Amino acid sequence: QVQLVESGGGSVQAGGSLRLSCAASGNIFRIISMGWYRQAPGKQRELVAISYSGGITNYADSAKGRFTISRDNAKNTVYLQMNSLKPEDTAVYYCNLVQDYGSNVYWGQGTQVTVSS
Repeated sequence: QVQLVESGGGSVQAGGSLRLSCAASGNIFRIISMGWYRQAPGKQRELVAISYSGGITNYADSAKGRFTISRDNAKNTVYLQMNSLKPEDTAVYYCNLVQDYGSNVYWGQGTQVTVSS
């Protein structure tokens, strides 16, 4: 089993910044990817950004140019730097880890991000 612990959420005014962190612990091996998803009230969970272990990163169109995903492999931690936040970024943000060629998928408990106008 793998445990994911997120931190860094909170409330911020539009135009502000937040940095989310997600630390993985437990039986960690063959990590395929670590990423961030979000779910706003009444909406489906959606990908925000993902970092593959080969170095490739992908972003949702809404995140491009404003958010940056990074990893510290030594600490099994993934970060999401969010700049120029907008009210529509308000959601619960979830950390995701995929390992063992997709056999194991883990989710964090979620952290609330609220952006006020």
